Amino acid sequence: MMFDRIKEKLEILADAAKYDVSCSSSGSKRSNKNKGLGNSDGMGICHSYTEDGRCVSLLKILLTNHCIFDCAYCVTRRSNDIKRAAFKVQEVVDLTINFYRRNYIEGLFLSSGIFKDADFTMERLIQVAKKLRLEENFNGYIHLKSIPGASDELMHEAGLYADRLSVNIEIPTVSGLKKLAPEKDHADFIKPMEKVKNEIIQYNSEKKLIKSTPKYAPAGQSTQMIVGATGESDREIMLSANHYYKNYNMKRVYYSGYVPIRNDPRLPSLGSQVPMLRENRLYQTDWLMRFYGFEVNELLNPQFPNLDVEVDPKLSWALRNPQHFPVDINRAEKETLLRIPGVGLKSVSKILNARKYRKLNYDHLKAIGVALNRAKYFIICDSRGWETKDLGSAKIKSLILRNSVGKFRKEYSSQLSLF
Repeated sequence: MMFDRIKEKLEILADAAKYDVSCSSSGSKRSNKNKGLGNSDGMGICHSYTEDGRCVSLLKILLTNHCIFDCAYCVTRRSNDIKRAAFKVQEVVDLTINFYRRNYIEGLFLSSGIFKDADFTMERLIQVAKKLRLEENFNGYIHLKSIPGASDELMHEAGLYADRLSVNIEIPTVSGLKKLAPEKDHADFIKPMEKVKNEIIQYNSEKKLIKSTPKYAPAGQSTQMIVGATGESDREIMLSANHYYKNYNMKRVYYSGYVPIRNDPRLPSLGSQVPMLRENRLYQTDWLMRFYGFEVNELLNPQFPNLDVEVDPKLSWALRNPQHFPVDINRAEKETLLRIPGVGLKSVSKILNARKYRKLNYDHLKAIGVALNRAKYFIICDSRGWETKDLGSAKIKSLILRNSVGKFRKEYSSQLSLF
C-alpha cells in the first residue's frame, strides 16, 4: 500500500516537472570520496545527450505541486483542478538512492511548487540535498530550484549542498510577469540570483587562498523563460537573456515554449502552441552571443525584431550584411571566420591550424567539416567560382533553402530504402 502511494506521487510530480527544461548540469566537479555513492566529477549530469553520444539521466521531480500562487501560465496554479501530491523529505532521499543503486539515474533535479511561503519550501528542498550529502554520502549531481523570495541565509546553505542552483525568471519582461502573475514580485526573482552570484564570486576568491574552502554551487546558476505566453518579440527575449548573462553570471538561460493549458483572455488561444522551431532559433541566437562574439542588436534590431524561421540566425545576419563578405579563409582573423555561415567553432580552430602549412581550398574545407552548402557564398579560398557570381541576398537564400530541402529528401529516401 505504501509503495502504491509513493508510485502515485512519483507519477504526479514527475509529470508536473516536465515543464521545467533548465536541467543541464555541465560544469560540476564533485568527486567521489570515502567510498560514497555517485560521482559528478568532470562530466556532470544532464537530461540530454552528451557530445560523444552518451545519454545521461537524472530524477526530475517536484517536491510538491501544491502552490499558493495562481499564475495564469502554470499548470500547478492553485485554481487548476488537478491531482495534488507532496513528497516527504525522506521519500525523495530514498527514491534518489534506490534509483541510483539500480542505475536508473545519475543525479537529482528537484523543484517545487510554493506551499506556505518561500522560506518554508526552500528549507525542505535543502533538507533533501543535505540528507543526501551528509547521511547517504551521495556525491552525484544535485540541481535545486531556488524559490523566489527565499532568504539569503537559505540561499547560502543551498549552494553548499547543490551543484547548480536556478531561479526561473518565468516571463521575460517585468510587464509580462505583472500581467500573468500579479501576485508575484519581480524583485523576488532577482534577490536569490544576486545572492548566488555574490556567493560564487566570494567562493572563487577564497579558494585561491584556502584550498579547503567548502564548494559553493560549482556548476553555477541558470534560469528559464517561458516563450510565447506574452507578446514579447525575440529581440526583447534575447535582450533579457543577455541582461542575466552579464549581470548575474548565468551559466545558461533556457527557453521553454508556452504550452496552452487554459482558456484565459490574457493568454494565447489553446490552439497556438509555440513552434519548436522558435525555441531552436532562440537557442542558436543564445549560442552565437555566448561563443561567437555576436551582440543582440546585431542579430535582432527594431527593424528585424523576430528571428527568421527559415534560416539560422547567423545566416540571416550574413544575408542582411553583405558588406562583410566575401571573407578570405586563408587570411581572415578568428573573429571574422566565426561569423561565416556554415563555419563552427571546431572548424575555425582547424582552419587556423591547417593554413599554417598551405592555402586551403574547398576540398580542404569540406574535410575540415565546413558546411560548404552555406559557406561557399560568403568566402574566398584557394578555389575559384562562387565569389565571382553576382548573387544578391534573396537569391543566395533561395539557393540554400532549395539545396537544403533537396538534401533532406535525398537523406530521407536513403533511410527509407533501408527498410
